[in-house]
Order: sequence, then structure tokens, then C-alpha cells
Amino acid sequence: MKNFTHSLLDRDNLNLVLDNLKLGVIAHTPERIITVFNKEAERITGYSKKEVIGQDCHIVFQTPFCGSKCSFCEETPSLLTETKQYPVTNITKNGETRHLDMTVSAILDNAGIFKGVIASFKDLTDSITLSLRAENMTNFAGIIGKDKSMQDIFRQIRDVALYNYPVHVSGDTGTGKERVAYAIHDISAYGTGAFVPVNCGAIPEGIVESELFGHVKGAFSGAVKERKGRFELAHKGTLFLDEVAELPLKTQVKLLRFLQEGSFEKVGGEKKVSVDVRIISATNKNLKEEVRQGRFREDLYYRLNVIPIHLPPLRERQSDIPLLAAHFLAEAEQESKNKVPELAPEALNLMMDYKWPGNVRELKNVIQFSVVRSRGDKIWPTDLPADIAGEAHPPLSDEAFPNPAPMGSPLTRGKLTIESIKIALTQTGGNKSKAARVLGVGRATLYRFLAQHEAIKAYAERF
Repeated sequence: MKNFTHSLLDRDNLNLVLDNLKLGVIAHTPERIITVFNKEAERITGYSKKEVIGQDCHIVFQTPFCGSKCSFCEETPSLLTETKQYPVTNITKNGETRHLDMTVSAILDNAGIFKGVIASFKDLTDSITLSLRAENMTNFAGIIGKDKSMQDIFRQIRDVALYNYPVHVSGDTGTGKERVAYAIHDISAYGTGAFVPVNCGAIPEGIVESELFGHVKGAFSGAVKERKGRFELAHKGTLFLDEVAELPLKTQVKLLRFLQEGSFEKVGGEKKVSVDVRIISATNKNLKEEVRQGRFREDLYYRLNVIPIHLPPLRERQSDIPLLAAHFLAEAEQESKNKVPELAPEALNLMMDYKWPGNVRELKNVIQFSVVRSRGDKIWPTDLPADIAGEAHPPLSDEAFPNPAPMGSPLTRGKLTIESIKIALTQTGGNKSKAARVLGVGRATLYRFLAQHEAIKAYAERF
């Protein structure tokens, strides 16, 4: 009787602890029978403890609680060997959408025998909604930005993740179309499946159909065995069709048929193959114009463009440049054993004025270039690539240069003499672009002076 009383007390204390956690907690056996369901889990899901304890997880929630991320959908569940953490979009009993951060671990007894799983989850819905409403979110699903246009995109990503509708992402080269596609995949029910990116423009026209849909043995010369295509590889996951406008018209027909029927035939095959795949496409071209020019099928355009997301060029969201630069500097810090320099205000001002034809991708390259080029604890204008440092801008103060000329020297900014050029070249180690900046003149002006004065030209060539 004493042991039984202790057992009841232990169970009551455990339930008391679980019910006071600010995390939802659910545990079930290998057969999916729910054994633990605390108060926070009740609040988040809308289901009561009486409704779920002792019930099959899939039956009580009508679908897997973790969506396609569930490890217990098959007849023989996969045993968890490590803790998993992933985002989940869940529907409550009342039909509300909740965005959860889920952590799942195995339950093992003293002998190491697998006894089930325990999952803890935090409801992020309200904090995400408030941040988006206040437009102060700077990082959403790995995408950096605080500009109003990016806040709108964050909302779109959040909203479309719940549905398996085709999404088409448009925008200039380097704006981050693949990053948006991956974010949609990652927080959706397909997030535990594979994310399979395909650059449609990089596949030779003769093999694009085989690459996408696979082929059977003997389908063509060299087909020595059956091969899976990208659609099959993306089963239960996401297929990202980048540069979709480059698909040949013949392949567009087959893609359209898949979107209509959910199945396809391999090259050379007659058997229908069905896969469960989320389709996200992208292009830097105007698909409507491609349709007008007869290069893209109109019916396929409407099938792919169900949910359109357009990414603005970086020049239209300049307020994000300091944020992105700081992010890329932090990445460089993690990759390097050395301390990474900071951006000097003068260098950042030049970056803010630049038009960024390569968008975010170009900005990342500029930061990497400048980190390597810099020799001090700051990135100065002279450490930036010539395309940015050479842009028209007001003369910089001498504070912008780490090695100013000594007092009393003949170096006068904006005025070229043989002596001043010698001083500037010496300071910059013979770097003519940097020397021009120190002298306060354009590079072309400096080169013309060197060409006209053999003495200083010979001096410059010593470095």
C-alpha cells in the first residue's frame, strides 16, 4: 500500500510539473497511444486531456500532429536515434492555424529499449503575428530584411506554407528566390522531405525530360538501367524549378499534365508514376511576356502562378543593406579564425548609394571581398571593389583613410604633383586605385598623369 501511495504521489507531482511548463508536452507509445498531454498542449491545440489520453495520435488529431514530419506514419515506425527539432504548422480543434517550434526525442528505459517519444512544442504564432504587424521582424525562416516589402513577403511565406498550392517566385537575379522557396518548404508540412532544386536553364534540352521525370532501362542509347528523376527524388518534399521559363515547350506539356493529374510517365516507360510533391517555380523573366512571345504555355503559367511572390531588387530596399552587411560579416566571423573587421561609415555610405545590379548575392560577394582586402579593424572605401569605390560621390575626409599623409607633407587632396603621388603610392603599397582615393582624384586622372610623366610612372612600376 505504501509503494502504491508513493507511485500515485510521483505521478501527481509529475503531472503538476508538466502542467506548469510554458511548453506543450505530448508523449506516446511506439503504437502512437498518447500517454502524456499537459495543460499548455491543451491550450495550443484546443483538445482536452480527456479527449486524447489513451487515443491514437493520428485518430484524435485526424491527421499526423507533425504533418509529413511524423516518424510514425508507416506501419513500422522509424526509431528515433537523435533529437529532432523543426517548425510545424498545425490546425487546432477550432480550425485555427498555429505555428509551432517542435522538439521530439526518444523515450528509452533503463535497458535502452525504445518505449515511445516525447515532444515539446512552443507556440510562435502570436509573436510572429505581432512582429509582422509591427513590421519589426528582421529574420524570418532564414531570410534577412526589415523593409516593408520584406515584411509583406514574410506574411506570404507564413500564409502559403499551410497549403500545397503551387508558388511562383519572381525577381531579379540574386534577390534570393531559392532562399524564399526553401523557407516555404522548411516551415510547411513537407519540411522533413527533400528540397530538390533544379536549374532548368542549366540542363541540356536533350536530357531535360529524363532529368525531371527519369527514364526506364533501354529508353535511349546509354540508358543501361532505370533512373529516378527529380520528381521522384522530391517525393514527400519540395521540387524547386528555378529558371522555369527556360523549359522546352515539349517538357512544359509534360509538367502541365503532372500538375493536372499528379502523375507522369518516365521517358520510355508506360507505367504511371504518382508522387506527392510540392512545386515551387521561379524565374527572373516576365512570364506573362514569355507567354505573349509564345515561349511559355499560357495554361502552364496559370497552373504555376497560383500563389505569386515577387522579390524586390536590393536598390528598392536600401534600408536592409546595413542589416544584410552585418549578417554577412557575422557569417564571415564564424568561418574565419581571425577577427573580422567592421564597416567604416564611409564605406557603408558608398554601399548605400550603389545600385546593386547583382542584388543580395552581389552584396555578399562584396563583403567577402572586402574582408579579405582589409588590413585593419575596419573596412574602408578603398577596401571595396572598384565598381563601388569608383562610383561618383562627394570627396571623403582624410578620416576615411587609415594611413593619412604626415603633417607638413606636400600631399594636397585634389592636386597632383610628382611628390604627392610618390607619397600616396608609398602609403598604399603601390595600389593605384587606393592612391587615387587618397589623392582625392579619379583613377583615370591618376593614370593620365602617370602616362604623361615618365619619372613617376617608373616609380609606380617598382611596386
